Amino acid sequence: MTHDHGDPKLTRNQQLVFDALDAADGPLSAYTILDRLRDEGFRAPLQVYRALDKLVAHGLVHRIESLNAFVSCDHPAGQSHGTVAFAICEDCGNVTEFAEQDVVKRLQDWARDEGFEAGSTVIELRGLCGNCRAA
Repeated sequence: MTHDHGDPKLTRNQQLVFDALDAADGPLSAYTILDRLRDEGFRAPLQVYRALDKLVAHGLVHRIESLNAFVSCDHPAGQSHGTVAFAICEDCGNVTEFAEQDVVKRLQDWARDEGFEAGSTVIELRGLCGNCRAA
């Protein structure tokens, strides 16, 4: 599945990495991506990291710091990627991307008031999802 996010044309490697993430059920580490793309000619982690760097820069992929893993972006094309939030279930591993505009505005207001220029903001909520809590 190929998404058109209106971004610059992706290289073959970038498209392959994006497609691997987009098809995944959850976040993938760079090494898992490498394993999945060996049949496509990927041999070195650096190939994956280069593609991931560009995909993150284009806002097509997000890095989840606490998991040291990557996910494709759930936002439709053209939506702001300045602040992204993830709810991470510590039981089943499900990751849900969301953007709560009130929180985003509060963070932007704080940064402006403090004279802080944020390049990006990633918020991670860790706990139990509704399904795991109900189990």
